[in-house]
Amino acid sequence: MHEPRLEPSQAAVGVPAVEAGELLCERGALVIDLRSPAEFEEDHVPGAVNVPLFDDAQRAIVGTLYRKESPESAFAEGREIVAARITELCARIAQLAGESLPAADLAARVREATAGGIEQLESAVAPRTMSALPDRPVVLHCWRGGLRSRSVVWLLRTLGFERAVALRGGYRSWRAEVLRGIEGWQAPPAYVLRGLTGVGKTLVLRELERIRPGWTIDLEGHAGHRSSLLGGVGLEPVSQKRFESRLFERLRALSMNAAPVVVFEGESRKVGDVILPGPIWRALSGGVNLELVADTQRRIAVLKADYLAARGSTQELARILPAIESRMQRAAGDPALAELLGTGRVDELVALLLEHYYDPLYRHSQQGKKYAVRIDAAEPARAAREIASWIESRPPTEEQPSSRLG
Repeated sequence: MHEPRLEPSQAAVGVPAVEAGELLCERGALVIDLRSPAEFEEDHVPGAVNVPLFDDAQRAIVGTLYRKESPESAFAEGREIVAARITELCARIAQLAGESLPAADLAARVREATAGGIEQLESAVAPRTMSALPDRPVVLHCWRGGLRSRSVVWLLRTLGFERAVALRGGYRSWRAEVLRGIEGWQAPPAYVLRGLTGVGKTLVLRELERIRPGWTIDLEGHAGHRSSLLGGVGLEPVSQKRFESRLFERLRALSMNAAPVVVFEGESRKVGDVILPGPIWRALSGGVNLELVADTQRRIAVLKADYLAARGSTQELARILPAIESRMQRAAGDPALAELLGTGRVDELVALLLEHYYDPLYRHSQQGKKYAVRIDAAEPARAAREIASWIESRPPTEEQPSSRLG
């Protein structure tokens, strides 16, 4: 028995599409990112699942054909790639959505739908506005809401999968929403934890978040970097776009909870390779500075626990230490930093790094800074309680509005 041919009317109704702003309000949505793994890795809608229509190599081939030959050549190549993997791809989407699809020759449907070329397919899958989203929508998108995503939505809906909708404008529209939201953020009164390397600023910040949920923005956590030459050791630094998406989600959470204050760890304008957006930098650089202190032995213990915890950290440190050593002034005959690491003299290594590298840099960067209070950070939980109590004892200010996204 042959599968019935799709009538032109089935392909002419267009594809229902949701705006990025609507997606922000739809907590029950399942977002399927059809871009290649490399595109997804750079950044994606928080919570999205990557079900790539093209792998990285296939995307490169199609892109090269588009640039060097013609859109039609790229379309023809993409058509064959999609036909070969469409059954597996749709099955994966249905599985993620908790749905079952009827048996169908999906490769044949792809070839039939694309037989008329780019213009005919573009007309068939043109985005259309919905009066209301379906319950638990499954939102599919590619980079700019083009043929990749809309064609898959169209195909799923011909199979009876009515929850499938497209994201109008694709990832690019989400990215625009992120940038708009960050730029429109209005900070509440800001406080900044400062102190020498190793005093445990991050430990205190995270403990403060535990006892006062919604007070903090962990910039280093969002960046996957500790903001120094050794700052990426044992971590996974993220792209600027991914950092901003994470930051946007945090700002939205603070806005929805009407956070009365925001607390940062002191940073420069760059955290690793990512750059702090203007509104964040203005809030941080204009905030009230709180100085955290700890003795040298505590600082050594904090840094050892932080930098040597992950597998492979020692090898990463050994590779980067010579670059730091070239910037340090040390006496002739002093052992090399890598030698100290290799022979297990880690405490001595950390003490030298603090004395001859980190502390001079930090003191130079903090010249002219004024501190409202000094707090012992040796016990992060106690320090966090003291900070919370100190902030809450201050009179309210009308200089800054409540935290919200513009």
